[in-house]
Amino acid sequence: MLKERKKQKVRYITDKEGNKKEVILSINDYNQLLEDIEDLVIAAAREKDILIDHDKVLEQLRKDGLL
Repeated sequence: MLKERKKQKVRYITDKEGNKKEVILSINDYNQLLEDIEDLVIAAAREKDILIDHDKVLEQLRKDGLL
């Protein structure tokens, strides 16, 4: 799950006109962004999963003698 993050220190490389062209991040911030992207990919893949109500799961487990 995505967590709130402190504001990342981002630096930019600009062209002669001052237009931002590239971003410089610390390796920790970069790795954290990659983790967040992976989390989003997993969440998107699970979006169509079938969800079962917790009470129904408990009921079925009791019925099956597993609880």
